[in-house]
Amino acid sequence: MCIDVTVVRVFTDTEGNFGNPLGVVSESPAARIGPGERQRLATQLGYSETVFIDLPAAGATTAHATIYTPRIELPFAGHPTVGAAWWLRENGWPIKTLHVPAGLVQVSYPGEVIKISARSEWAPELAIHEFDSADDVLGADPADFPIDVAHYLWAWVDRSAGSLRARGFFANLGVPEDEATGSAAMRLTDYLSRDLHITQGNGSVIETTWNAEGWVGVAGRVVSDGVRQVD
Repeated sequence: MCIDVTVVRVFTDTEGNFGNPLGVVSESPAARIGPGERQRLATQLGYSETVFIDLPAAGATTAHATIYTPRIELPFAGHPTVGAAWWLRENGWPIKTLHVPAGLVQVSYPGEVIKISARSEWAPELAIHEFDSADDVLGADPADFPIDVAHYLWAWVDRSAGSLRARGFFANLGVPEDEATGSAAMRLTDYLSRDLHITQGNGSVIETTWNAEGWVGVAGRVVSDGVRQVD
């Protein structure tokens, strides 16, 4: 069976550069892919995550989705939910909520970005490492960090503005380094208890908003890189 996979980049800069590639697969009751086949496809694609979307019924404002890394299924992740919400709106389903195994994610469309809001504890656990400078973050070697846990490295660029530089190593999920990680940004936002402007990887941009009740908003731009057909 040949499967169409839409490839998008999530958390690009304002010019549409950088961003984290995401595989998007839409499903219907008549064309459903089983969990084992989903994992095989996600592994074959090799993106940090692939999201499988159950198309909403006519007039519905909630869609369902599952998320897979090259190694495992995740109950929640940031860039797949942002990317899924963008894809649904582009294809005529401007949802208000996205139901993933962890819970119900709120979706909104402020300006040119897609924003999701979710519980910070839904994000995969990771070790947070503060560095003295952005140069130290960029110079870090992934080989220096144990592979049995995820790591998020960060340093202030402008503390007063909430601007920082980050990198993420997720070898335990089958992703040696992630270009842009919404769930890790959520964990860091909750840890610092403030809104953040995060530049991660080669130049991807993540905006977050903190809520004292444990909800964190994650917003970013999305662009399409076309459709990839996979056997």
